[in-house]
Amino acid sequence: MKKMLMMASAILLFAFITADPISKKERDASVSLLKDTEKAVFDEVKGLSEAQLKFKPGPDRWSVEECVKHIAISEQNLWLMTDSILKQPATPEKRPTVKVTDEQLIQMIENRTHKVKTVEKLKPENTPFTSTADALEFFKTNREKLIDYVKSTNDDLRNHVADLHFPFGPIDSYQLTLFIAAHSNRHTQQIKEVKADPNFPKQ
Repeated sequence: MKKMLMMASAILLFAFITADPISKKERDASVSLLKDTEKAVFDEVKGLSEAQLKFKPGPDRWSVEECVKHIAISEQNLWLMTDSILKQPATPEKRPTVKVTDEQLIQMIENRTHKVKTVEKLKPENTPFTSTADALEFFKTNREKLIDYVKSTNDDLRNHVADLHFPFGPIDSYQLTLFIAAHSNRHTQQIKEVKADPNFPKQ
């Protein structure tokens, strides 16, 4: 009888763990950040003229349109990377290698005091987008899919750990959803910098 009770308890515990591998607080935090940073992109480009969208503060600086194109293509590529990690077996043994907290990760990605050069395929000129509107539509579609995924997934996000050779070390798949949101916000800040340039067109 005692063994049966212990077995039943173990089964219930296992079912509980697999039913909701991330907490409601974690799920809500990711969804909130994804929604807020999506809105921020659209808010910053709303009502801008073609001249404003294409204005470049310098020959080595991106325009608003180029920032949006980079955000859009990165959104897709970062999710494809996350999805490929989730399709691999979980690696709970790697959890101790994750040293960065969720909050630290977001802060580091959003911090623009440290400039990072993107890879060739994510450069605006190498994207398939023909306009800002085209890139925004692509971004919105992918972001909404990601939000729906985070809201409903039962994937073991915390135990799918990957070392993607980031300066801050390995991160888990839940943190990758935060990374995606923070990345778009990083470039929303870049858009604000472009708009703050004294030579930015008045209309």
